[in-house]
Amino acid sequence: MPWLPTPREPLLRVAVTGGTHGNEMSGVYLARHWLQCPEELRRPSFSAIPILANPEASAACSRYVGQDLNRSFTSAVLTSRATSNDPYEVTRARELNQWLGPKASGQAFDFILDLHNTTANMRACILANSDCCAFAMHMCHYLQLQNPELPCHVIHYQSGETFSLQSVAKMGLSLELGPQPQGVLQADIFSQMRALVASSLDFIELFNQGTGFPAFEMEVYRHCGEEDFPRTEAGDLAGIVHPQLQDQDFEPLQPGAPIFQLFSGEEVLYQGDRTVYPMFINEAAYYEKHMAFMKTEKTSILVPALPPLPAAAPIQTP
Repeated sequence: MPWLPTPREPLLRVAVTGGTHGNEMSGVYLARHWLQCPEELRRPSFSAIPILANPEASAACSRYVGQDLNRSFTSAVLTSRATSNDPYEVTRARELNQWLGPKASGQAFDFILDLHNTTANMRACILANSDCCAFAMHMCHYLQLQNPELPCHVIHYQSGETFSLQSVAKMGLSLELGPQPQGVLQADIFSQMRALVASSLDFIELFNQGTGFPAFEMEVYRHCGEEDFPRTEAGDLAGIVHPQLQDQDFEPLQPGAPIFQLFSGEEVLYQGDRTVYPMFINEAAYYEKHMAFMKTEKTSILVPALPPLPAAAPIQTP
């Protein structure tokens, strides 16, 4: 897959979005804090805009009120004619697209950093729509170097048309931190997310000021499928995640290893033909999506150097 062109001008239009899912509390409360104290997101060459992405779901402390906002940024949704029956998140997706996009246009924001929590034992993860954006991969690498005490897995989680909020901008990443229960705010997760956002903005500032970054090799996890729970003929759960798999996100899962325990006590073994690395194991939000865990393949990629901006590139101080 060819690498996308790297930016040749400073990144000046940057947004940090929280509360895309209204019960993922770190992003909700960081967005609310920054709306009151925006100076925390300011850097000498730019100022990131804080956005509470889904205000109604955040007020209700619910993932969404109509449909998943982070699945609503497809071209079909964004370009369809508005009706009185549209779910709130469809209307909100169009509003955000007009504000931060339009998607896939030259007028779109330079970068969106979208903040999420998971109930799974994922620790800190950086989710990218693609691992062929050298700028985004260099930011991931910078976050790993600046936060060595915090495991930061890099995930390429989607192929085909993008549907997430971050995809509205020219470039973007999602931060996913856990485990944290839905509707709960935890000090350690909150602080880790805040530190990762600060490092992300610092990286953009370094780039804007003319810093170049050398090529490097990095480990990434590429989404390669999902596994549903065992179910009855009526569609109800027939078992649970096996104790040996629970909380083992990003650990190798070998063919023949137990993945579920039926309510009858029998074990269900993994029937795949190769080792995978599961993530989002027993994620609370994915029960409705019929997903017990996602499967990934671990690989290494060589990321090309990120050249410094041309000396003549103007920087407009906000």
